[in-house]
Amino acid sequence: MDLSKLKYFLILILALSLLPACTVSYSFTGSSLDYTKVKTISIANFPNRATLVYPALAPTFTEQLKETFSSKTSLNQVPKNGDLQISGEITGYSLSPSAINSSGSSTMTRLTVVVKVVFVNRSNSSENFERSFSSYQEFSNTQTINQVQEELCETIINELIDQIFNATVANW
Repeated sequence: MDLSKLKYFLILILALSLLPACTVSYSFTGSSLDYTKVKTISIANFPNRATLVYPALAPTFTEQLKETFSSKTSLNQVPKNGDLQISGEITGYSLSPSAINSSGSSTMTRLTVVVKVVFVNRSNSSENFERSFSSYQEFSNTQTINQVQEELCETIINELIDQIFNATVANW
């Protein structure tokens, strides 16, 4: 074997031996979890403690939150004491005028939902937090809240869950 082929062969072996030491992590879900440290998640039911209560909001929110973590991570969901723990409550559900016409009447109404979240990361306590997330949608006053409530809440829940997911496991 001549010297140039031997040099090429040695470089190839060296490169291949270093390859297992390098790791690149890609996530198409936005999650940046270290699965060697974090394997389970506990998501508690979120009770509705808002002054104005839409009965379907709390169970729908909780189930969609669980589904999102199930579909976007490889974490096993456990009833309690997970490596990651998410709990909280719905603290706000309010309607307020958001657009006023020239005669002083409201033409649009804003539905706002606020959720207080407590997040515990048992493997990295510096990531723990307790904070509120909010989202809103507006609708025309030509409709009643009963006509649009389900659709608006679906959109608001999705936005809230995205915020919570990003704050807890995507590190955004």
